[in-house]
Amino acid sequence: MSSGPGAASVPAPDPHDSPPTSDTRPRKSSMFSSLKVRNYRLFFMGQVVSNIGTWMQRIAQDWLVLSLTGSSAAVGITTALQFLPMLLFGLYGGVLVDRLRKRPTLLVTQSAMALTALALAAAVLTGHVQVWHVYVAAFAVGLATVVDNPARQSFVSELVGPRQLQNAVSLNSANFQSARLVGPAVAGILITGVGTGYAFLFNGLSFIAPLTGLLLMRARELHVVERAPRGKGQLREGVRYVTGRPELIWPIVLVGFVGTFAFNFPVYLSAFADDVFHAGAGAYSMFNTLMAVGSVAGALLAARRGTARLRLLIAAALVFGALEIVAATTPTLWLFALLMVPLGLFGMTVNVTTNTSIQMSTDPAMRGRVMALYMMVFLGGSPVGAPIVGWITDTYGARVGLAAGGAVAALAAAVIGLVLARVGNLRLSVGWHRGHPRVRFVPREHREELAPAA
Repeated sequence: MSSGPGAASVPAPDPHDSPPTSDTRPRKSSMFSSLKVRNYRLFFMGQVVSNIGTWMQRIAQDWLVLSLTGSSAAVGITTALQFLPMLLFGLYGGVLVDRLRKRPTLLVTQSAMALTALALAAAVLTGHVQVWHVYVAAFAVGLATVVDNPARQSFVSELVGPRQLQNAVSLNSANFQSARLVGPAVAGILITGVGTGYAFLFNGLSFIAPLTGLLLMRARELHVVERAPRGKGQLREGVRYVTGRPELIWPIVLVGFVGTFAFNFPVYLSAFADDVFHAGAGAYSMFNTLMAVGSVAGALLAARRGTARLRLLIAAALVFGALEIVAATTPTLWLFALLMVPLGLFGMTVNVTTNTSIQMSTDPAMRGRVMALYMMVFLGGSPVGAPIVGWITDTYGARVGLAAGGAVAALAAAVIGLVLARVGNLRLSVGWHRGHPRVRFVPREHREELAPAA
């Protein structure tokens, strides 16, 4: 495993993932090559249905809270409650995942989330729903997510093996984001037509698909990964493992800033739809759908790439933050809506590149804890960020809130890019290549050899 800074190189695949003689290097291949694996195909198909339900519930949940309270801060509180368990217990969830078999674990967590959605549907459809019911449901889903997220993330490597990991992670992201094309649209129709309750009901029933897929998998075709034995100090061991590797810790720090301040789209987009453009739930669904178009494009492009370079992560985070600042200043609804496409593309590039590079740089026995820390930082930052950006949005307006989030993301990307360059003994090179300007990081010892061309 690579223990270097990885600022401008591909993280090395873990030699423990497969026999030393096999070629585990990621390489360009068919965009959908992972779907040739039967177990992964079952997993993927189950997630298609479940993800649509998840996005329907996200839209319905945000709009229900806004309807009950009239407050963007309340939407932020709901988001915070959903991700608070990840912030509090995420690392403990990772320790459990490293000890447990992934498939039975997922059967339990997915069933728990299904029951939560059905309970919320019953409260809404019977007319007894109150905002605290939504808060409790959001917190319950968050508790299940503490174990479900790292289990699903690390289970992918057991389904496809290290050679297909980059492709499978990217297709998972494309799957989730493709559901954004359907889920918000259907949710918008249901909300305006029959109410939010049926969106929650659909989500609860949608878990039948992934549960069935998990039950139909062939255990003998899973890639064997050694589970961590029970022992003291495993949580501290996981933290030390990450903090001692720049190729792990700095991407996690970056997505922490991005996830905490720039990815709070339930707060931003609901406020733009309701307060800035006065366009209602239909516009909110449209914003999410257009962002999904860009996200799917970003995930599919990542599926074609054979590498997950950290310099791509830094560049994508910079552009993502800049686009949020630009979007905050747009005067019209349609221009704002069109900017959702590139925002989705670069946001997904940040997500997939971080996810893949971290998994490929991590020992299999540590993967649950590392992915739990990654998800804890990325998703667990919302309990801190959502109320803050919700307050900023309520106090100073949606435009200021979105611009502030973008500024934090861009600044964090710039600073961490410079840190990685310094750790990796790199310098910034500005020159011309085939008649075009080129900006890149190069090793300091090659300063004279790679000087800008006249």
